[in-house]
Amino acid sequence: MPGHISDERIPNNVDLGGDKRLQRALERWQPDFIDWWMDMGPEGFQVKDIYLRTAISVESGGWAHFDYVRMPEYRWGIFLEPRKEDRVIGFGDEMGKPVWQEVPGEYRNMLRRIIVTQADTEPASVEQQRLLGQTAPSLYDLRNLFQVNVEEGRHLWAMVYLLHSYFGRDGREEAEELLDRRSGDEDHPRILQAFNWPITDWLHFFCFTMFTDRDGKFQLGALAESAFDPLARTTRFMLTEEAHHLFVGDTGLNRVVRRTAELMRQHGDDGVRAAGGIPLDLIQRYINLWYSLSLDLFGGEISSNAADFFATGLKGRWKEDRYEEHTGLGQSYTMNKVEDGRLIEEDVPMRNAMNEVLRDAYVADCMKGLARWNKSLVKAGLSDQLTLPDRKFHRQIGIYADMHFSPTGDLIDEATFEKHASSWLPTDEDQAYVASLMKPVYEPGKMASWIAPPLRGINGRDIEFEYVRL
Repeated sequence: MPGHISDERIPNNVDLGGDKRLQRALERWQPDFIDWWMDMGPEGFQVKDIYLRTAISVESGGWAHFDYVRMPEYRWGIFLEPRKEDRVIGFGDEMGKPVWQEVPGEYRNMLRRIIVTQADTEPASVEQQRLLGQTAPSLYDLRNLFQVNVEEGRHLWAMVYLLHSYFGRDGREEAEELLDRRSGDEDHPRILQAFNWPITDWLHFFCFTMFTDRDGKFQLGALAESAFDPLARTTRFMLTEEAHHLFVGDTGLNRVVRRTAELMRQHGDDGVRAAGGIPLDLIQRYINLWYSLSLDLFGGEISSNAADFFATGLKGRWKEDRYEEHTGLGQSYTMNKVEDGRLIEEDVPMRNAMNEVLRDAYVADCMKGLARWNKSLVKAGLSDQLTLPDRKFHRQIGIYADMHFSPTGDLIDEATFEKHASSWLPTDEDQAYVASLMKPVYEPGKMASWIAPPLRGINGRDIEFEYVRL
């Protein structure tokens, strides 16, 4: 049946059994993956029954099966969207030519770098979140955490399949390295800085899944346009799973905001902490941190690599079909640069600004989430509003990296930034306070004091459902 996933030792829909060499290589990698999962996956819950969804088909409208499963027994595997025989390259210098089923030699290193960078983010996030189960605000949230974790593990499988299948010994060595690096390790850290940041509480987690996983959505969307067809087909199915991760972050933050608004109405702004809630200004500082960290993940505003990726057909724009022109030639992008201590506008060739084009789509998507949270504040009768900081604020990558800006985008000196940093970014005291609230709530249907219940359960189940059997 088209799109059906087999029940082999490594579940797949790519006829893995038809390539014995590849099958043996992946079966040798599989025990190392399980060892990594048992060592670096969610601590304390590996033998518990979790109500998880598992892919049984890549067809839309019926691809997921829900049931209790222990995480080490999750059906990790290799799932690609079905191949379209007439697909052609949709952008760049090779536009209109048939997509590639093998890696062109001249693009081998670039493609491997793209795949490894994406692959490295998947186990990194599992490592960052491995202790969160011990402080879950509800069984509903505990289940959602584990669903995110096992799917990040499957996304690692998706990228490792490409490395093993198309990059020979180099690919096999890269796959081994993906299990050797560790988030936050001084000697062998993860590739991208945001994936070395410790996620020590659930407000960090909700911000990560809202903002950092949303970067993943747009990176995967750009790769879903790729002329390398196996990569495009892989990332398209990953996007189907990624949607739940964004849902967890978006609705999680909204529930925190709703609870804070409720406490503000009952006790006033100054009474939120005493009532066991998280003040809005503290939530705003966490938003400022994770939004700015996630903006860095798109890379520099002006990038010759981005131009090359687009020109060669390796990486497109978000939903390339919505553009009328697909070469990026003869066009420019206007961006703000700093010159002689002031901001000026400068036109950059469009291809060199492709990172910024993708970042634009990301910013617009984040604004939709912010509007939902602010709507919750209005509904509670409050005039307070949350904001996204300017994209120049707190940047470590790109043309703003060595400068200082306020959250409203004003160019300031270092002393001014340091003076106000404690009101713009989470302090040690902020994080200690949030950590003090992180008491586990494992009774079905009950919620921690700092978060509102969800509007509905998972897969039609009640909120009171036993999502994790403890």
